Amino acid sequence: MSEEAKDGYFQVYTGEGKGKTTASLGLALRASGRGLPVYIGQFMKGQDYGELHAIPKLGSITHEQYGDPGWVYKGKITEAQRALAAEGLEKAREALMSGSYRIVILDEINMAIWFELISLEAALELIDGRPKETELIFTGRRAAPEVIERADLVTEMREVKHYYTQGVPAREGIEK
Repeated sequence: MSEEAKDGYFQVYTGEGKGKTTASLGLALRASGRGLPVYIGQFMKGQDYGELHAIPKLGSITHEQYGDPGWVYKGKITEAQRALAAEGLEKAREALMSGSYRIVILDEINMAIWFELISLEAALELIDGRPKETELIFTGRRAAPEVIERADLVTEMREVKHYYTQGVPAREGIEK
């Protein structure tokens, strides 16, 4: 491993535009190609996304979903939804602290915080307590200012134009 790769940084992909999960999966693909072990935990996702079919073929990526297959509504969180997020947070903590992964991606954790499925304080504890050699990535819209403040890299996806506004639904293999 090169000298530059020994320090892990904290990255955030946020914003209202498309591409946050895709960017983190691209990073996972690149890392896998170099033999780096990657853990991906997806909050708020219990649906059948294309990555569920591709990731097992890569070998060096562990992937888990901690979400309800249905919609989550702010202010109307069920105990079952909160329990799934709490279980996911614990699995994410275990993966992060295990020393088994060079990169830990917590997809949609920013939204899990915003929806109050998990507390901001618990997420900040993950950031502050992470091993220095582990790269940590948070994705999702509405990243909290405290999360952005702690980040070494923040990319904000901004929608300029999107075919959704013309009524095009999510397409298999492209958006899901």
